[in-house]
Amino acid sequence: MRARDIETLVGVWRPALAPDGSFAVFATSRPDIAANRAVGQLWRVDLPAGEPRRLTRGVADSSPRLSPDGSRVAFLRGDAKNRAQLHVVDARGGEPVQVTDAALGVSDIAWAPDGRTLAFTARVAEHGRYGTVEGLEPDAESPRRIRGVRWHANGLGYTVDRPSHVFAVDAPDPGAEPLYDPAPAVTADGAPSPERTRVPAEARQLTEGELSHSGCVFTADGAEVLTVVEDPQLEGADLRGELRAIRLDGRGARVVVERETGLGIQDVAVAPDGTVALLAHPLGDSGVDFVAPATGLWLLEAGGVRRLTDSESVDLGEVGSHISVAGDAFLVQDRTRGRVRLLHVDRSGGVQELLGGDVEVNGHAAAEDVVVAAVATPVSHGELVRVTDRDGVPLTEFGAPAARAGIAVPRELTVEGRDGYPVHGWVATPEGDGPFPTILQIHGGPYASYGIHLFDETQVLVDAGYAVVYCNPRGSAGYGRAHGRSIRTRMGTLDFADVMDFLDGAVEADPRLDGARVGIMGGSYGGYLTAWVIAHDHRFAGAIVERGFLDPVSFQGTSDIGSFFGDEYVGVEHGDIMRQSPMAVVDDVRTPTLVLHSELDFRCPLEQATRYYSALKRGGVDAELLVFPGENHELTRSGQPRHRVERFEAVLDWWARHLPVRDAV
Repeated sequence: MRARDIETLVGVWRPALAPDGSFAVFATSRPDIAANRAVGQLWRVDLPAGEPRRLTRGVADSSPRLSPDGSRVAFLRGDAKNRAQLHVVDARGGEPVQVTDAALGVSDIAWAPDGRTLAFTARVAEHGRYGTVEGLEPDAESPRRIRGVRWHANGLGYTVDRPSHVFAVDAPDPGAEPLYDPAPAVTADGAPSPERTRVPAEARQLTEGELSHSGCVFTADGAEVLTVVEDPQLEGADLRGELRAIRLDGRGARVVVERETGLGIQDVAVAPDGTVALLAHPLGDSGVDFVAPATGLWLLEAGGVRRLTDSESVDLGEVGSHISVAGDAFLVQDRTRGRVRLLHVDRSGGVQELLGGDVEVNGHAAAEDVVVAAVATPVSHGELVRVTDRDGVPLTEFGAPAARAGIAVPRELTVEGRDGYPVHGWVATPEGDGPFPTILQIHGGPYASYGIHLFDETQVLVDAGYAVVYCNPRGSAGYGRAHGRSIRTRMGTLDFADVMDFLDGAVEADPRLDGARVGIMGGSYGGYLTAWVIAHDHRFAGAIVERGFLDPVSFQGTSDIGSFFGDEYVGVEHGDIMRQSPMAVVDDVRTPTLVLHSELDFRCPLEQATRYYSALKRGGVDAELLVFPGENHELTRSGQPRHRVERFEAVLDWWARHLPVRDAV
């Protein structure tokens, strides 16, 4: 796979399933270099094994939700200003109807049980900001008053001046007479004409004020909308959420789960009998105990909340995790050892694996006795499968173009570390006998993981002639909470040992890997650990430090998660922070280092890179800095495709100069 082959990486996301299980609707997305954006549409596949066909023809259609009777699909589509707006289309296809014209776009959407109403969330700007006053440019707006410590977000910017609110709107019938504005007309005697016209329904704002709302799902009777409420102006860091029920008639709200319950709520689902299920994790008395969170499935009961899944053996915290209602039970995603499996959980806490093996489940849906799932595999970025007998029967073949471009399937490996701890990971190599120059990749997080899915960053390096080794050291997700929490206030210790032991073990196990010619690279937390490694081990011919967490001190006042991330991971005492800070040991670096960063990265702000780079240059290190304009922390995953290709070109150029493949014999 070469850099431009990212266009073959088709992602498949959370599907929607007809109430009778007769068909599924899902969205795809892929990078398009010519358009310089992600593009995708909605697809429909009739079950049990029909041929998938495009349902819509938009540039970037997403988030399909089927009406309760299965006749209509609500989804999001960008308008002329690339703002996501709510649309509805007939489930058989046809011309979509645009439902909203929200100034800042729409996010979460949900159907009422009777199919007459749609709820959604949308950010509402303070008057005088974000174009609410024509001609008032951003640099002429009034100052922002910030009282809390969480006031901005990566990929968005300021949040305190545009809270997210809940709205409701009448659901249109796509097959009805088209909507149009009334034309001025008069009767024969000059009076206004009573001619009947049809105009779009007006969305009703159900919440207001400074509080921000995320997610929306109707109660079983359709009278209320459940949403998670957060206060962006809290004076202290606090990740606990409050679940509220907002009355559809606009007559107020009630608290369903109090903030004092201590849960960080990720998803909410409502069963037909009205039972409310939560995907959530306890945050402790501090409200920020998030390291290796014990994310699980909970039920709301009269006495409070009851946990259904075990916090040690089941980890439901994967990004994009959600709940599907399956009769009286629920479906959830569990990440384990680089895989994400699909679980069936009954109300007594009984757990059954529905889909496992070499897959990473990215979404799912259930209806009647039918279950479908969106998955990634070692040879495909995304497919839709029908789940039967713990296996996934493919319904799509989106991975075929990537396979034709050439894929190196990694080999799984477990290495016993110096302290006897098993380190699990993978090795990917080019064809041939080698020896190949070898690159150690380190993932972000740290409570994240490498997995078995087709990974473009590894594939491009292998295509260029490099062997790539990558693992899930202590601190990673998918190996139990003790594994994930083991580096809390100990960053750069056990994790450092694990990645180095894995590199040594991989080289020892395969003579095709040239252990004398190695490089190292990583992003985010991986950038942190890369910077830490090259200050303590000087074997590497070169390093790439990307979007790194490099200075915990300045991170506190600049990052969108700075108010709690560093406190929990490296501590609050000055001595503890310095003991784990790459900036504190930057003078020990001798390895040639390329520093990659994005200009609008609010997760690991640009100053983390510029200060680190400046320190390298002051110390006489061969260093370069590459800054991508207009990009944020997600450059390698969802950045502009041209920038993604240019990043790959820069990476390969760096390795060609510092770890050339041509020297391999």
